[in-house]
Amino acid sequence: MNQVILRPLAAALALAFALPAMADKQLGDVTVSSGKSVGAKPVLRDEIIATESLGARELEKTGATMLTEALDKRPGISVQTECSICNVRNVVLNNLPGRYTTLLIDGIPIFSSVSTAYGLDSVALGGLERIDISRGAGTSLIAPEALAGSVNIVTRRPTKDEFLANQQLGSHGQWNTDLFGAKAFTGGALTANFNHNQHDTVDADDNKVSEYTGYKRNLGGIGFFVDDIGGFKLRGRLDIVDEKRMGGAMGTGYSGVKADGSGNPFNWSNGKNGSPDPRGWVTPDGSGGDTLSNGQAGTFYNDGLAGMSEIIFTDRKQFVSSATHKLGEGSLRLAVGYAKHKQDSFYEKAVYKADQTQYYLETSTQQPLGATLVTTGVTYRYEDLSSTGTDASGAANDGIDNYKYRTPSAFLQGYHAFLDGVVEVNGSVRYDKHNVFGGITSPRLNVLWNHNHELSSRFAAGRGFRAPTSFFEQDHGILDTTRIVRQVDKAEISDNASYALSYAEDRLAWVASLNYNRVKNMALLDSGATDPVSGLPITLFTSAKKPVSVVGGDLTVTYKLTPQLEATIAGEHFKYRFSEAGTLAFARPETRAYLRLDYESGPWTGMLRGTWTGPMDLAKFYDYANNPRYNFDGTRKMDKSPSFWVADLRGEYRINKQWGVFLGVDNIFDFKQSDKESMLWIDSSGSIDVTQIWGPNRGRFIYGGVKFAL
Repeated sequence: MNQVILRPLAAALALAFALPAMADKQLGDVTVSSGKSVGAKPVLRDEIIATESLGARELEKTGATMLTEALDKRPGISVQTECSICNVRNVVLNNLPGRYTTLLIDGIPIFSSVSTAYGLDSVALGGLERIDISRGAGTSLIAPEALAGSVNIVTRRPTKDEFLANQQLGSHGQWNTDLFGAKAFTGGALTANFNHNQHDTVDADDNKVSEYTGYKRNLGGIGFFVDDIGGFKLRGRLDIVDEKRMGGAMGTGYSGVKADGSGNPFNWSNGKNGSPDPRGWVTPDGSGGDTLSNGQAGTFYNDGLAGMSEIIFTDRKQFVSSATHKLGEGSLRLAVGYAKHKQDSFYEKAVYKADQTQYYLETSTQQPLGATLVTTGVTYRYEDLSSTGTDASGAANDGIDNYKYRTPSAFLQGYHAFLDGVVEVNGSVRYDKHNVFGGITSPRLNVLWNHNHELSSRFAAGRGFRAPTSFFEQDHGILDTTRIVRQVDKAEISDNASYALSYAEDRLAWVASLNYNRVKNMALLDSGATDPVSGLPITLFTSAKKPVSVVGGDLTVTYKLTPQLEATIAGEHFKYRFSEAGTLAFARPETRAYLRLDYESGPWTGMLRGTWTGPMDLAKFYDYANNPRYNFDGTRKMDKSPSFWVADLRGEYRINKQWGVFLGVDNIFDFKQSDKESMLWIDSSGSIDVTQIWGPNRGRFIYGGVKFAL
């Protein structure tokens, strides 16, 4: 890193040691171990809240290079792409919108809707102990806005000096360099990590508009662990992110693309259901002002590379620190988090620049009160977004989505074990005083029933709330509006109930779960509104009049066939109930199935997995009844997507204690949506959009590399 980066890193590290901080695990996930152990690896952690964990070894087996890759293709968990050009992606839990998933680092929430839009791809995996996933509203006592659940990244405290290097090369110019170092000392440790990841744009249907975004990303971070500083056990980290991505036009000529605002550099005839004329496309209602080469009414494209390209530069600095201090028979916990997130973006000639600041502070205690463990605490959250920009014509729309949220809160939680530990109960209530939406109370109850040594039931019911932030979290493609009329006056509220039955013994482990989520006041956008005075386009930011419900169940079964070979089979089925268009804006399948084989023997490690995705009701999710969608040749888009398999294979050979090599193939059978249907679509008047998304945007991907460890 250069001096500009190193100096703030060093200064923040010095400051961190002087800051009070908080506990090394997520507050609210009070863990009381029964001392039980089983031979097979349980699907859930031994905690009262149903929590799935992905350890460092599991992350290695999948070949994931970033958080979104690590979480994808798991029952009840997926990563949804919400723009075929910029590839904004969200982690989806229980098939609820991605903005309802809260990301925490060592139990500290420091991400917002703006920072997760592209920021989830910018979370590296070096130096992690595990990733904990809890599904359901209110699963985290300190993150009530997690209406779908939370993802908590837990960093690893090194116990010895380490150096790890991973160099990977892959298809489409993919290059990933991952470095991690640790220095252990008496009473603590320091860590440093660096990741460089880049990938070319990918255009599978040869119309010169990419489906997979190209990017160049650099991540750097330092971490610290102190076992005793003034009686506190301290940990924390500072991370810096710099990413540039571009989709639409091919290559990395950012300034040249922005300047190219006229003409037709694309070929609209190529690809499935391509136009009869490469200069443009059919206007389905016949109103087009141009005549195509076959005589049909059409629309010629004349906006250059800029008109179909999206370029996003991200600059992020974040700091989190946590600590615990023994206080009588219990403990005191303190926490601090800070993030400065800047986004400089270009959306099809519109410019959007966001500057966001976030703070998080927390103080809590855990103390036994008789046989009950009581947790009390207060938090303060500060979130400030200011933006500037222009629409495609160059007209200013500064501050179009500005907001300032201040939220002090208090919470109380009690844990008690009954019947000699057979039944464990955890109940909590949280009160938030939001500066815009007023006072909000969020209760939750968790029950763990240990039926016997192998079988356990977990029941949870609770409520969470979320303050809608900006239009950007739902649709960054409406920047050409003259203004946004904010009619949202209620927070989004989710009521959730879930049940999980888990079993684990020497060779077999399984978990079956049912989940119910009902969201009230879901934030909606109406970008087709018109100002009654000026007649100019405006966007209404409103709330759904009726609740949205998502109900589902999933089953995961793992069986150790031999000491070296383990098989997993899983499936999920969900039902969606919504009556207003746009409430669930992106297509979701009702059914998915998962198969996996894991092999580990001596120096060899292998993983083979297959994911089957069932049909999606595109007509319902994309509201064809009111807004029909068409291909470039004027034909209607598919009402239902086809089912499809995606298979991945990875193998690794450990040459010795220092060196290893690996080779993998993602999407072995090269299935991609563009073979069946373009991710681009036009409406009846010929206006183009980029959100017809239901399948993979990249085909077969081959990669390999080497590992080195000291």
